[in-house]
Amino acid sequence: MTKSGQVIGGANVESASYGLTCCAERVALFKALTDGHKDFAAVAVVARCAGGPMPCGACRQLLSEYAPDARVLIADSGNLNTIKQFTMRELLPSAFVFVS
Repeated sequence: MTKSGQVIGGANVESASYGLTCCAERVALFKALTDGHKDFAAVAVVARCAGGPMPCGACRQLLSEYAPDARVLIADSGNLNTIKQFTMRELLPSAFVFVS
């Protein structure tokens, strides 16, 4: 979700070659970026997974670069009454970022 409230969706894109699979977080982030969005308020990661699905390392790195101030919301789609919330700095405290 952008800071202006626009929601950009994403979904996993699976491949038989697991390394080519792309997580929903990255799909949504790439779509948002290519549509010109830059300011993000939150990223929600929801799947049928006990405790909710945590972002992988690649997603954490990209989100720390492009959405460092976004809240990350995690939920199991079978139990939407429990939502975990993290900052990007909690998920990736020493992210590799470009310094200009």
